[in-house]
Amino acid sequence: MSKKIKKPGWIEEFKAFAIKGNAMSLAVGVIIGGAFSTITSSLTNDMIMPVVSMFLGGVNFSDWYVTLPQWFGKKLDESGKVVANTLNYGTFLSTVINFLILALVVFWLVKGINKLSELGKKKEAEAPAAPPAPTKEEVLLTEIRDLLAQKD
Repeated sequence: MSKKIKKPGWIEEFKAFAIKGNAMSLAVGVIIGGAFSTITSSLTNDMIMPVVSMFLGGVNFSDWYVTLPQWFGKKLDESGKVVANTLNYGTFLSTVINFLILALVVFWLVKGINKLSELGKKKEAEAPAAPPAPTKEEVLLTEIRDLLAQKD
């Protein structure tokens, strides 16, 4: 006879977690969020930053950097040229603006979804509850009343 091998409990728990709708919704949200991040990056880098740069006299934020000293040898590229060690704070500034735009859009999206959810709850609350069905005793008493009314 062969014995049935019992799987560890955590495998069953993981299966239950992964199959639940919440885990799948989270996975879809992460994928859509990644795609949305590329859209906001493009919006920032290709649409907003050029306009901001226009008002700053044609300055490109990604060109802003500070060259750091090279204390422990020089960095070389493939051709053997010395590569400067830079602190690219302009790229960081663009990334911060990109994050702020993304956070603002997500904020408005969540706010809109919450507003729709509240409207749905209000409609449910406004609908009057159906009156409860009469009990057997009430039906019987109503019949007795009707019969007594007919005798008079």
